Amino acid sequence: MDDDVVFLLDVDNTLLDNDRVSGDLKTYLDREFGTDCGDLYWMILDELRNELGYTDYLGALQRYRLVVAYDPRVLEVSSFLVDYPFANRLYAGSLETVRHLRQWGPTVILSDGDVVFQPRKVQRSGLWDAVEGHVLIYIHKEQMLDDVKRRYPAHHYIMVDDKLRILAAMKRSWQDQLTTIFPRQGHYACDPKIVARYPAPDITVERIGALVDYDLQALIDGHIRES
Repeated sequence: MDDDVVFLLDVDNTLLDNDRVSGDLKTYLDREFGTDCGDLYWMILDELRNELGYTDYLGALQRYRLVVAYDPRVLEVSSFLVDYPFANRLYAGSLETVRHLRQWGPTVILSDGDVVFQPRKVQRSGLWDAVEGHVLIYIHKEQMLDDVKRRYPAHHYIMVDDKLRILAAMKRSWQDQLTTIFPRQGHYACDPKIVARYPAPDITVERIGALVDYDLQALIDGHIRES
């Protein structure tokens, strides 16, 4: 049986401040390895992102290890990443928003990422439990919409994501069956050049926590727009 509505929530810079996570990692690398080695890691990370289409922190660390002479401190970097306190980087109101949406229908984490670090992030942040294990992590989620529909059939979907590219791609596919919500958080959402490339979403909010102030019909109709 189809649900009336299913909520789909991105993670990085939507529910969790991933820019701060990256900033903490950069500070750690610069302090422990020096800025030259830190810069090398970020260069490898960017190259890998271009290849894969998502950010693979652990994969970049593996490549970094191959490029530089073996340094046992690399093992400590993996611990820094895997044991990072992601719950401390949730945006204010994230968990409240999840609870608010769950009263109306299944609420699902829909994210891009690798099969180790991204699930770990979702678990340690508390988001896995908040959505009762309804977690989907793909390489390119906008290309997996048939699978999303198969797993969570519904009459209407509401997608919350900080990337207009993702929202636009999903809207082209699902059209009126989808409401797109754009929280203006993180560097992608605040870059005017990136924002100008894509059509406006149905709903724009300045922070994820603002969604607790709106009822289901307003979310479905897409009548919210904060200045």
